[in-house]
Amino acid sequence: MSDPLPPPYPPDDGRLADIETYLTVQLMYVRQTRAAEARRRAIQQRTAPPPPPPYRIQRGLDATRTSVKVHLGTCVLAGKGAAAASEEAARRALADQVEACAVCRPDTELGMIEG
Repeated sequence: MSDPLPPPYPPDDGRLADIETYLTVQLMYVRQTRAAEARRRAIQQRTAPPPPPPYRIQRGLDATRTSVKVHLGTCVLAGKGAAAASEEAARRALADQVEACAVCRPDTELGMIEG
């Protein structure tokens, strides 16, 4: 049979006090690190850009500003001037024969492929 394990801590009060001080300091460091990480996450959430809209409708440059193309909200070809659109508005635009972007394929995403 093997020998029992020795006790994890020394039996005298002086060394136990030293261990207690060390562990208290370590706990303080852990709490400070967790608090700093929580602050960093809170700042990041406040300053994060809003999520893109589900769809975007690109307008023409003429005076009438008619709808030209429908894009997914994350499509870089939509440009900054493209108006945000809901799924219903994108469906309506595609049904009104507004062209779908050939790169991001919002018609595929909406299940509106003709064929």
